[in-house]
Amino acid sequence: MAGLVPAIRDLSDGQDVDARVKPGHDERRVLRTRRTPLARFLMTLPAAAVSFVFSSAPAIADLKICNRMSYVVEAAIGIDDKAATATRGWFRIDPATCRVVVQGTLTADRILLNARALGIYGASPIPQNGNDMLCVAPDNFVIAAARQCRSGQTQAPFTQITPTTGDDGNLVAYLAEDSEYDDEQARLAGIQRLLVIAGYDIGAIDGVDGPKTQAALAAFLKSRGLSSDVVGSQNFFKIMVEAAQTPSPSGLTWCNDTPHKVMAAVATDDGKSVTSRGWYRIDPKTCLHPDVTGQPKQIFSFAEAVDSDNRAIKLKDKPLNWGGDKQLCTRETKFETVEQTDCGARGFAATGFGAVDMSSGGKTLRFALP
Repeated sequence: MAGLVPAIRDLSDGQDVDARVKPGHDERRVLRTRRTPLARFLMTLPAAAVSFVFSSAPAIADLKICNRMSYVVEAAIGIDDKAATATRGWFRIDPATCRVVVQGTLTADRILLNARALGIYGASPIPQNGNDMLCVAPDNFVIAAARQCRSGQTQAPFTQITPTTGDDGNLVAYLAEDSEYDDEQARLAGIQRLLVIAGYDIGAIDGVDGPKTQAALAAFLKSRGLSSDVVGSQNFFKIMVEAAQTPSPSGLTWCNDTPHKVMAAVATDDGKSVTSRGWYRIDPKTCLHPDVTGQPKQIFSFAEAVDSDNRAIKLKDKPLNWGGDKQLCTRETKFETVEQTDCGARGFAATGFGAVDMSSGGKTLRFALP
């Protein structure tokens, strides 16, 4: 597993470059017709991205975003140019890869970013605390006037970012975790995290190779009839993400058979304490594995159908949810807590979870209309 760093797909020239080569990967320059920054930004090809701030000085350079997180990330970028603000997204970037998100000469007052992890990871582990509220849309979008949202658009917090200049003159910015992974560690940690979501026990998600990771990866490949060569391919994360969204013979799987978005929470009892965690988004007609590590003595589940504004769907004046009698603490926003008493006093709500029978080694819970 030591050499699993993938090639990087550079959209500016179609070449593959290695993530271990530091910023400024490609050397071939392409002459381009000069356009206004805003017009060029709106014409840039869709991509996948992530990252942090930019100088106001003009530069003849592409802007690259590199992902050193253990998550597959989607991002939207914004550009301020003479009081006009535009946004576009969503860009996708896998762990240990880079991507060009703006091409050519860039003269802008500010570059802004909103980054989010894919929904399979549950509540976004990436803090959303930017100061600029700009408009985004659910799917791929280009918004020319991004400070006044229209129908189908919502506001999201954007953070100003400042890339550095690579050896070839290109601008590059990195998205990183507190773990400060390098490219190789980020890729391995990303594989470990998706193995956990797919229902395999790998021990710690730490970007360090070991027997448990090797055994889990081998089992994953065997279960899907894949050779070991696929691990180093550019689409391996796509394969793993798809696997994490299909029922598995091991671990817990949620499947949403309703026409509504479902938000779910999971709780684990290790014999000493009960930890509840949420929320996981499960789109209609898709499945998801919550990331349950180790071998807890008991697993609990709660899920609720919500509308586009995240308000509970009601049928005959009753919320459409799936739970049980075990009262555990939740709250409306992202949460994880080991304290399961006095929920209200701590800003939580007591919610009825259902016990999940894992005696057979795997369980699929299907959420359906009554």
